[in-house]
Amino acid sequence: MLQALVPMLRVPDVPAAVAWYRDALGLESCSDGSEGWAFLQRDGIELMLSAFNAHEGDCVPAFTGSLYLRCDDVDAWWQRLKDRARVCYPLEAFDYGMREFAIYDLNGFLLQFGTPISGSAP
Repeated sequence: MLQALVPMLRVPDVPAAVAWYRDALGLESCSDGSEGWAFLQRDGIELMLSAFNAHEGDCVPAFTGSLYLRCDDVDAWWQRLKDRARVCYPLEAFDYGMREFAIYDLNGFLLQFGTPISGSAP
C-alpha cells in the first residue's frame, strides 16, 4: 500500500527556498534548511527540499512537471501570490472544470493552484 507522494525538489540554496515557501505559502518547517535539507508542511501538503547532490550531477534546478495544489479559495491564493512571484498564467476558468492560475517559485519550479468550478468534477 502506498501512503503518500511527497515531492523533493533539489535547489541551490535550501534556506532561501525554505524562507520562500514559508513566506509565500505559509508552509512550516522545523528546520531553516541550513543542513542542506528541509521538510515543510501545511494543511496536509508536504514538500521536501534538498541541496544539490554531487552523485546526481545537479547544477541547476530542474523538473519538467508542475506541482498542482488544489485549494478551497483559489481567488484568495491569487491575491496573495500574484505580486510575490513570476506569473505563468493568471487566474482563469477552464473548460475542464477548474478555476486556476500558475506561478513560478524562486527557483523556477511551476506551481499551479486550482479550485473545481461549482458543479464540476476535477
